[in-house]
Amino acid sequence: MRGITVMILVLGLIVLAAPTANSQRNFGPDDDDDYLVIVFKDGRQQRLDMSDIARMEFKSSGFTAGKGKFLGRWRVGSGTGETFFITLTPDGQATRNNGNGRGTWSVTNREARISWEDGWHDVIRRVGNGYEKAAFSPGRSFGDRPSNVTEAVNTEARAY
Repeated sequence: MRGITVMILVLGLIVLAAPTANSQRNFGPDDDDDYLVIVFKDGRQQRLDMSDIARMEFKSSGFTAGKGKFLGRWRVGSGTGETFFITLTPDGQATRNNGNGRGTWSVTNREARISWEDGWHDVIRRVGNGYEKAAFSPGRSFGDRPSNVTEAVNTEARAY
């Protein structure tokens, strides 16, 4: 009998608490005007009339479509039989463990284009079932014939 009384009491409290939990105004399809509704993480809502908005800007993380498949640590060749590693991070920074190891990178035409501080340029691109790295010596551009082409293997793909 005591268990039933406790259950009825808890059920009664839930029924009484439900209207206050849902007392916050929700904007929905029943509004006839054109509004933009912003819902904040804490549940607050703010309604803005669309006629008052000139443009909307969103802060970008710098992450572009297709960039994810190039993130991580790549084992590549130097063109002289040696191997080194290139690491590409989501913020557009590139590092390598030979020579002047700092640079920047971006995705252009579905390939990772890396510009190194020492003037070299590398491209990592998909070829068939794998990837290759093409290197361009200082003074050459990405449109020129590469100085060397070697296999590229992503040894540490990262989900940033």
